[in-house]
Amino acid sequence: MPGSKEIRTKINSVQNTRKITKAMEMVAASKMRKAQDRMRAARPYSEKIRNVAAHIAHANPEYRHPFLVQHGEAKKVGAILITTDKGLCGGLNTNILRLALTTIKEWEAAGESFEVCCLGNKGLGFMQRMKVNVVSQVVPLGDRPHLENLIGAVKVMLDGYVAGRYDRVMVFATRFINTMKQEPVCVQLLPLTGERLGAPEGSWDYIYEPEAKVVLDQILTRYIETIIYHAVAENMASEQSARMVAMKAASDNAASVIDELTLIYNKSRQAAITKELSEIVGGAAAV
Repeated sequence: MPGSKEIRTKINSVQNTRKITKAMEMVAASKMRKAQDRMRAARPYSEKIRNVAAHIAHANPEYRHPFLVQHGEAKKVGAILITTDKGLCGGLNTNILRLALTTIKEWEAAGESFEVCCLGNKGLGFMQRMKVNVVSQVVPLGDRPHLENLIGAVKVMLDGYVAGRYDRVMVFATRFINTMKQEPVCVQLLPLTGERLGAPEGSWDYIYEPEAKVVLDQILTRYIETIIYHAVAENMASEQSARMVAMKAASDNAASVIDELTLIYNKSRQAAITKELSEIVGGAAAV
């Protein structure tokens, strides 16, 4: 059994660790509420522009926007990977990276090549270790998403699809379900299909000014930017929620370890006291 001094040192060390994890839990809880508010605030705009894009895309069949055209001959996939910049958030990054790795292996088995755009430091580091061709990146993302920082990297993938270099563009992100649950998902960004846009109710007709091409280019580009922004906002809400839960679990585990070590320390001290009393009594009896 270790001595009392070693046990006291370990107790102090765990107590200091618990103070750090408790502070990180409180910080994550504060950031989580703000991140969730931003995510929920973005949903109405995201839904509205999806409806507008669906109506406009179906209302003008004589012009097909490049985002709506399918490329079946490229055999190359563009992937946008959204992760966090920092760790200590449970299995959040592990789950999305595992999904990305599994999907990449399926692409390779099907004879498809791929290129990756990384949003977040953890995904970038993982893809670099895997020797994957990273064509664009955004690090760090910070504590709140800024669309102007994301557009440049994402536009590389959009331009690649328009140029016919990719037959589709996929997004790997974490979908926020609730504080205790976050789900890694892989969704198709391009081409925009009817399932993605949704079929409009009824048939609408429009008068375009200056022309349909200019309007559709603006609307569908803004729609794609909104999808990416909302995915990053959901990932940040998931990150803070996962970090708060992970730090709470770490604090609870530290408290359990402290209780166990305190019990061991008390037993060790009691054994030492009993031994000393036994020696004193034995010496007195001998005299």
